[in-house]
Amino acid sequence: MKHRGKHLTELLKELHLPMFREYHAEYAVRATQEGLSYEQYLHELAQAESDVRRANKIVRLVKTARLPMEKTLENFDFKRLPLRIRQQAKLLQDGAFVDRSENLLAFGNPGSGKTHLLCGICHELARQGRRVYFSTCDSMVQQLLRAKRDLELDKLLKKLSRFEALMIDDFGYVKQDRDEMEVLFTLLAHRYERGSMMITSNLPFSKWEAIFKDPMTTAAAIDRLVHHSVVMELNVPSYRAEQAKQKKSQEP
Repeated sequence: MKHRGKHLTELLKELHLPMFREYHAEYAVRATQEGLSYEQYLHELAQAESDVRRANKIVRLVKTARLPMEKTLENFDFKRLPLRIRQQAKLLQDGAFVDRSENLLAFGNPGSGKTHLLCGICHELARQGRRVYFSTCDSMVQQLLRAKRDLELDKLLKKLSRFEALMIDDFGYVKQDRDEMEVLFTLLAHRYERGSMMITSNLPFSKWEAIFKDPMTTAAAIDRLVHHSVVMELNVPSYRAEQAKQKKSQEP
């Protein structure tokens, strides 16, 4: 009887199993040589397929997140931070705060390393398979304003809600415009208890009225962020200033 079934390679291609397709013959030879069972042979192939898919997923997540590629924890100088902040940062890397929809708020002067630190944590979250998104405050506000103008603000908020953690860098860098304040508050209200916000700011809470203009709106915004949050205060000298000073001291 003529065999009418598809060739194994064709079947694996149809099933979208590239690692099975590429290595099934090679692994079969090794399985025979090492006396592996059918189950062990299948497990080896499935593990290879899973590893590649996970690696590809992480690449996609990092790309979608729009994170600065150079700002990872591997090249962050933790020695500059107080021990308490180092311990806090280590605990945050497991992403449990995201599971609890808690916010992560980092305050400090320009150059203190808050952006690099939170971006590094975002990279770790992406490596765990979590959906994160990075934006400067100005860029996020402009996205929201365009969506509001085009009557698509709800659509954008829904899209952003798919990210488990939303990082906004340099919170407070807005042009003191009421429309900007309103869309920014709308975003905070929409994310409240639905997903984590990760925010860096040079402005302490006491100066946030400059962002939201109105004392009640300012209090409402802070209340939503602080209710479920981890606050990190990076009261350290500017890394850029230290580097410039060191460079100058080395000049002849």
